Amino acid sequence: MTSMWKTAVSSIFLFFLILGMSATVDFTHFKTQIMNKKAIGTGIICQFLLLPLLGFVVIKIANLEYVYGITLLIITSSPGGAYSNWFCSIFNADLALSVTMTAISTILSIGMLPLNIFIYSKAAYGSEILDTIDWLGLGITLIVVISAIALGLYSSYKLGTPRFRDIANKAGNLAGFGLILFSFLVPDGGRVTISGRPLIFYIATPLPIVLGLIFSIAITTLAKLKKPERVSVTVECCYQNTGIAITSCLSVFTGDDQREALGVPFFYTGMQTLIVGLYCLLAWKIGWTKAPRNENFFKMIYTTYELEDSDGVGASTAIDVELPQHQNQELQETSLNNDNQSTTDKRETKSDTDVTDDLEMKMLTQ
Repeated sequence: MTSMWKTAVSSIFLFFLILGMSATVDFTHFKTQIMNKKAIGTGIICQFLLLPLLGFVVIKIANLEYVYGITLLIITSSPGGAYSNWFCSIFNADLALSVTMTAISTILSIGMLPLNIFIYSKAAYGSEILDTIDWLGLGITLIVVISAIALGLYSSYKLGTPRFRDIANKAGNLAGFGLILFSFLVPDGGRVTISGRPLIFYIATPLPIVLGLIFSIAITTLAKLKKPERVSVTVECCYQNTGIAITSCLSVFTGDDQREALGVPFFYTGMQTLIVGLYCLLAWKIGWTKAPRNENFFKMIYTTYELEDSDGVGASTAIDVELPQHQNQELQETSLNNDNQSTTDKRETKSDTDVTDDLEMKMLTQ
C-alpha cells in the first residue's frame, strides 16, 4: 500500500510535468522546421539510436549491477528534457529546431522508450532480468506519459496562445520540482544520498552524456548541418527527461534498491546540466551559435540573435534571400529594362521641352 501511494503521487507530478512540456509546443514551429528533414532525421538518430546504444555499451563495459543499469537504460531511452530548449535559447543555438525536436522525440518515445528498454535490458542482463522488472509499474509510467503528451499537444493546438504556453511552462516546471523533492524525501530505505556509492557509479552515470556529445558532434558535422543546428541536435541528444526515470524507480523498485536506483537520475541530472552548459559555452566561444563570440557574456544571455544581422546588436534586421540563378538573371534583366525605360522617358521629356522652347523663341522673334 505504501508503494502504491508513492507511485500514485509521483505519477501525478510526472503527468503535469509532461503535460506542461507538451503544452508549450508552438505548432507554428512545425510549419517551418518539419521540412528540415536532414536536421530532424539526424536528431532522431542521435536521440533514439545513438544514446540508448551508448547507455548499453557503458553498462557492459562498467559491468553495472542491474539496479543502476536498468535505471540508466531508462534515462538514455527517454525523450529530450524541456530544459534543452532553455539552453538553446540562452546560448542562441537554433531554438526553433530545438523546440520541434523536443516535441517529436516526446511523441516518438511512446514506442521507442519501451522498445529500447526491452532490447537493451535483455542484451545486458539476459532474458532472466525481464522477469524481475515490474513491467506493470513501467507500463503505468508509460501510460501516464502517453496521456500527458496527448492532452498537452491537444491543449496547445486548441489554446496555444503565448499566455497559455507561458502558464503551462511554469506549471510544468513546478511539477518537475515537486517530483524531484518528493522522490528525494520519501523513497523506501530513507532519503536519497549521492555520497558513499561505488566509484564506478560516479564514472558510468555521466559517461553516456560525454560520449553522446562527442559522437553527436561528429554525426552532425558529417551531415553538414549548420553550426547552430549542430548545437541544438547535440543538446537534444544528451539532455534527457529524467522525470520519467524517477517515477519509474518509484514504481519498479522497492526497498533499498529503490533508494539506490534513484541516485542515478539525481546524479545524471546534475551532471548533464554541468556538461551541457559547458558545451554550450564552448560552442558560443568558437562561433557555433548565432551570437557573436566576442559579445559580452551577460548581454549574450539576455539577447536573442534569431534574426539579427552580423553587424551586431542594434543593426537593422536584414535577411538575405538567395534566388535560383535563372530567377536572379530575370530580376537583373527586369531591373535593367526599367532603367532603360526610365532613361528613354527622360529623353522624351527633354525632347518635348526643347520643341516647346523653340516654338516660344520663334513667336517672340516674329
